[in-house]
Amino acid sequence: MEEDDAIRTVANVRVVKVCGLRQEDVNRLLNGLVDPQEGIRIETKPLPGEVHIVLTAECESDGEKAGKHLKPLVKEIRRRFGDAAYSSKAEETLEMTVVRLLKKYGLRVTTAESCTGGLVAGRLVNVPGASEVFEEGFVTYSNRAKRKYLDVSKSTLKKYGAVSEQTAREMAMGGVFVTDADACVAVTGIAGPDGGTPEKPVGLVYLAAYMKDKVTAEKCQFSGDRAEVRAQAVTKALDLLRRSILDNYR
Repeated sequence: MEEDDAIRTVANVRVVKVCGLRQEDVNRLLNGLVDPQEGIRIETKPLPGEVHIVLTAECESDGEKAGKHLKPLVKEIRRRFGDAAYSSKAEETLEMTVVRLLKKYGLRVTTAESCTGGLVAGRLVNVPGASEVFEEGFVTYSNRAKRKYLDVSKSTLKKYGAVSEQTAREMAMGGVFVTDADACVAVTGIAGPDGGTPEKPVGLVYLAAYMKDKVTAEKCQFSGDRAEVRAQAVTKALDLLRRSILDNYR
């Protein structure tokens, strides 16, 4: 066969990015979505705190035709996953989505972090133009810092401890009141490898987001080493902020 007569196969790839679900849960929701004989492949790739759904369609010679097969599938995946699906753009990260939403609704955000040590703020300022929505953040690693900078009450810390829903809530509220921001996301937890107890094991993290005079808090139990726990906590915090914006402003 001459080279000009060879059949050229063109692949078209789309991605849907999902937060807050385990890979096995994502796979379950995708079950039966496509017939393997249609020439479309679905793969799921886990990242810390999120899963990327990768769709690949192959077509002879015509990449545009291959892409048309994927458009209704992307739409159906977004319908199935609802707000858990944060983007279908390959280049858009979770923090880019958050900054885009903050800009869309004209919001300013601050961060109040303990175990993540500034990583949430770092993810936000990775995004070009983040200065339009983010001016300052707090790393309050000690109880003293939580009291001094975020006005977390001494009685809360004594009764419930630094790693508690109550403390996370007060951190989020304090961040907004101190900076006059529109929103604050707070993180406090035990990243390990030491510091865990039977009541509060390593990997326990509390998150809170303050917005429109309401605080939304979540309790998480992450697995892995210190870096993995912190990475998962950062992603979860950004996603909590994203979902809070959608709940309050959409």
